[in-house]
Amino acid sequence: MKDKGFTTRLVHADRLLNAPESGAVHQATNNSVLFEYKDAQGLVDVFQGKKAGHVYSRSSSGSNVALQNILTHLEGGIGAVTFATGMAAITATMFSLFKAGDHLIVSHFLFGNTRSFAETMQTLGIELSFVDVTDVQNVEAAFKKNTKAVYLETIANPVTQVADLRAIGQLCKSKKCLFIVDNTMTPANVFDANSVLASLTVSSLTKYIAGHGNVLGGAVVDTGLFDWGNFENILPIYRGADVSQWGLIQVRKRGLRDMGGTLSPDSAHAISIGLETLVLRTNKICENAMRLASFLHNHVNVSAVYYPGLSHHPQHFLAKELFNGYGGILSLDLANHIDPIKFLNALNLVICATHLGDTRTLALPVASTIYFESSVKERQEMGVNDNMIRLSIGIEDIDDIIADFEYALASF
Repeated sequence: MKDKGFTTRLVHADRLLNAPESGAVHQATNNSVLFEYKDAQGLVDVFQGKKAGHVYSRSSSGSNVALQNILTHLEGGIGAVTFATGMAAITATMFSLFKAGDHLIVSHFLFGNTRSFAETMQTLGIELSFVDVTDVQNVEAAFKKNTKAVYLETIANPVTQVADLRAIGQLCKSKKCLFIVDNTMTPANVFDANSVLASLTVSSLTKYIAGHGNVLGGAVVDTGLFDWGNFENILPIYRGADVSQWGLIQVRKRGLRDMGGTLSPDSAHAISIGLETLVLRTNKICENAMRLASFLHNHVNVSAVYYPGLSHHPQHFLAKELFNGYGGILSLDLANHIDPIKFLNALNLVICATHLGDTRTLALPVASTIYFESSVKERQEMGVNDNMIRLSIGIEDIDDIIADFEYALASF
């Protein structure tokens, strides 16, 4: 399918990559926990990694493998591991690959939950340097002898800072260092992680991939661009003949099997179905976000709008170079006389909810919710103001979205 367009490959991926039985176009959901082997040697061989198969559904199942095959194909990678949530994918990957004494360079603009987990890693002896990743010079200055990886998000949530991805990828290549990219905000049709030399991509499948706010999931994909032979943290037992698979094997064994953040077969199936409309949804979402950002930028009751598609955004031209569209997240600072809670209550169409990547437009007050655990100083350093509203734009008719904001803003 390599010569076909992205959407065509996406729509037909399940039936062509996974060959469902009986002419079905989707892999059937298999909820079996155990798998029988008529020959006990077969069970032994699968346990020892000598042949492919399933031994226990916490580690793998046909439903999860089917989704992993699709994600690998779409990302242009060499393998994937799926998890129950995006945070499970992040935590399992980090705890599988790094240990006390290692040093990681991470984005200063990490999303609240990921930032909280980063602080947990520090309590376990993993050293972190938080840097402004919009400039590669900041990343280079943070490197140490024990630096094992750079970890960042393509577009920060909620202030939409765009990482200097291509330059950082080149830097990591020169340092023989892992480059881990969270591309939740920019799925494969919006951003090609291979083009910036990413080693691994992690993402919350809950968001744009599944797309309808009805299922949780996460994934890590290996692009095949990192030489695991240079990574000393791979345990001897996982150093098989195929060096390219060392990283994923360790994540699958230590992260998925041992930590247990398994994606259910029903969820894997739902995510596969949601994937089919990814391009249709994200194209409409990006178009709507651009229109709404332009409207809000010119409104007297809005003091600032944060969206990479606007020409005044600090990384606008970088985003234009890297992405096919500017994403579906934008944030705004209300004028000082407007109370964020009263403003949100004045919206009728837009839903006040904690989520993003949905088909419906969502909004929430940032400082008092997803950054409530951060100190005032930390919020200021990340650009989060007390009157900031985060928006996740949906696929509704844009005139209706704009009208809802126009009505709410006119109330003050």
